[in-house]
Amino acid sequence: MNPRPPQPVTPKAHRLIYRPPLLGRDYWILDDALPDPVAVRQRLLQRQDWVLGAPHRPEAWPGMRAQPALTPEELAPLEAWARQQTRQKKLFAVGAGLQGSQFNHNCVQLVGAGESGPRPHTDSRRLCKYAAVLYLNPEVPDHCGTALYRVRLPDGSPGGNTLPARFSNLVEALDSRFVPPDLFVQDLAFDHRFNRLVMYKADLIHSATGYWGQTLADKRMTLVFFWMA
Repeated sequence: MNPRPPQPVTPKAHRLIYRPPLLGRDYWILDDALPDPVAVRQRLLQRQDWVLGAPHRPEAWPGMRAQPALTPEELAPLEAWARQQTRQKKLFAVGAGLQGSQFNHNCVQLVGAGESGPRPHTDSRRLCKYAAVLYLNPEVPDHCGTALYRVRLPDGSPGGNTLPARFSNLVEALDSRFVPPDLFVQDLAFDHRFNRLVMYKADLIHSATGYWGQTLADKRMTLVFFWMA
């Protein structure tokens, strides 16, 4: 007799709590973030040390990336702004420089159309409190920005969007790494704008909303940051 295949685990979506996202409390937006974004972009496009992710290699993250992206002099004003907005005396990157870490702070990422899609998730509370993304391709359309999500409960009603304190990430809270494709619904979306920095609390469910381009020069280019406080 053949053994029965394992039954799928029903995600425990009821565990999540809902915190209405508020500007200045849960997310922050800085337009014209870099004084010379074109020069930074051109410098990054000349890099030769790209590391490939999915679908080119069996990695959880998509596209290609390299780090560090910004020089200390370029990064310092952004960190000062982030400290001011979050009212934190100190922000630091726990995962910076750790081999194999998905929390590659101050990292440039290039992801093209067809290389990935929206993947709602939270970042680990053990590694960061705030996450931020800086859009650095002027040709990418608005809909390829970032969104915050909430779960859909079994009865179809909207559920929570953030983790209770006892869980460090979304997988722990749902008690499952595999979820149905309709589990998440968009709650708030941020348009892609060249040289815009979007920062949000890392325990909110979030994802890129889309990717763009086929060549190195026209793919969706972002810089990502992960800060602990």
